[in-house]
Amino acid sequence: MIFAESTAAAIRRLDRDQTLVIAPIAACEQHALHLPVFTDSILVAAVAERVERVLAERTLLLPVFWLGASEHHLAFGGTLTAKVETLQTILVELLIPLVHDGFSRFLILNGHGGNDDPLRVALRRLDAKFPGRLWTGSSYWNLARESLAELCDGPRKTVGHACEIETSLMLHLRPELVDRGAIADDPPTTRESLADLFCARDFGRSTDHGAVGYPSFASAEKGRKMLAAIVDRITPIARELIDIKLDSV
Repeated sequence: MIFAESTAAAIRRLDRDQTLVIAPIAACEQHALHLPVFTDSILVAAVAERVERVLAERTLLLPVFWLGASEHHLAFGGTLTAKVETLQTILVELLIPLVHDGFSRFLILNGHGGNDDPLRVALRRLDAKFPGRLWTGSSYWNLARESLAELCDGPRKTVGHACEIETSLMLHLRPELVDRGAIADDPPTTRESLADLFCARDFGRSTDHGAVGYPSFASAEKGRKMLAAIVDRITPIARELIDIKLDSV
C-alpha cells in the first residue's frame, strides 16, 4: 500500500503484525555535471515503488524523505542538506507515529551514502526506545552489491557518485534529465593502499567535478538490468522481514 495515496481508514485496516513499513530516504544534492540534483531521491523511489508493487498487500510505502546529510557536497553548490545529528532525530521522529499506530516492522531504504551513519544511529535509538520491533535499514546498492558489480563494465564495481551505476539507472528511468554531453569520468584520488580506510574529505577536496566513478560506461539498457537486479534482491529480503517472528529478533 502506498501511504500517500491511501486514506487513514484504509491504513487502519492493515494487519499491523504482517505489514512492513518501507521508508525510502535520499538527498537533494549536486550530481556532477550531468545528473539532476534529485538523482538519489528519484532512484530510491523507483526501487521502493517496484518492491511495493510486488508486495502491495503486505507493505506500507512511505513518501521519499528527500532531505539528506549532504554537507560534504556543499562545495559544488546545488545542494540542500541537514546536519548529521538533525537527520538522526528526523528519522527517529518520522517513524515514531507509526509505532504508536501499532506497526512493528520497519525497513529504511537508503539512496544516499551520506545517510548511512545517521540511519544506523537512528535505528539504534529506535530499538532502545521501542524494543520488540524489527528495526532494519540499508542502502539499496549494498543489498544488491554482487549483482551490480557483475553489470559494471568500468573499473569501479561499486556505487560512487554520479557513477556508472547511478547514471545507467537515470538513463533508464529519466533519460530526459541526463545531460549526456557533460558526462565525464572522475577517477578516485584515494591511494589504493588506503581504500578500506574511511577518509572524511568533502567533495571539493576529493573530486574534480563532483563525481566519483566512471559514468562514461553507463547505458540505459544497463540501467534497466540494474534496476531489475536491485528489486529482485530486495523483494525477498522484504518478504523475509514480514515473515520473521519478532520474538526471534
